[in-house]
Amino acid sequence: MNSTLPKPSEKGAQRRPQYSIAETLRHLRQSHGFTLNELARRCALAPSTLSKIENGQMSPTYDTILSLAEGLGVDVADLFSERQTTTVSGRRTVTRAGDGVPLDTAQYDYQMLCTDLANKQFVPLRAKIKANSVARFEGMLSHPGEEFVFVLSGEVELHTQFYSPTRLAVGDSCYFDSTMGHALIKASEEDAEVLWICSRVVEPLKG
Repeated sequence: MNSTLPKPSEKGAQRRPQYSIAETLRHLRQSHGFTLNELARRCALAPSTLSKIENGQMSPTYDTILSLAEGLGVDVADLFSERQTTTVSGRRTVTRAGDGVPLDTAQYDYQMLCTDLANKQFVPLRAKIKANSVARFEGMLSHPGEEFVFVLSGEVELHTQFYSPTRLAVGDSCYFDSTMGHALIKASEEDAEVLWICSRVVEPLKG
């Protein structure tokens, strides 16, 4: 038996450290020379909301993350890691199990995947669905783009603006237009998990 193989704890210690969205957001805002009020205006957010995110007092929703990226003129992944952004022709990255950058909200617990690549054509997420009612949302979410959801465990129910609620079980998937109001809730007692893929934002977000 090879005794030189790293123990799990040693292997984990070699992984690149992640950065919180609060400190990364503050760094990006300051590097762009924006005040809180200026960035809030560019993102169509309240300055108090932006301040709470920067101070770790509030977890932004995915819609808010898109607004922040648009206001700063950066890729969504730039909000979750510090990395090189040089474009190369043959690129790849690997996110090991459990190594996604965490982002917890009242409705979902996200793991942002493959955050060390800039200018991706889509944003991959693994999400635990905690909300069990549309009432847990302050209105259904809506933003430019398209989304794909694949159920990994449990059951979920997709609510969309122009369709009846649709229940999805393990192995089921759905593709939908993100400009249509939408919300994903769990339809089973245990938390459900999904692979969630969102297209990149290609037009300015509206408040």
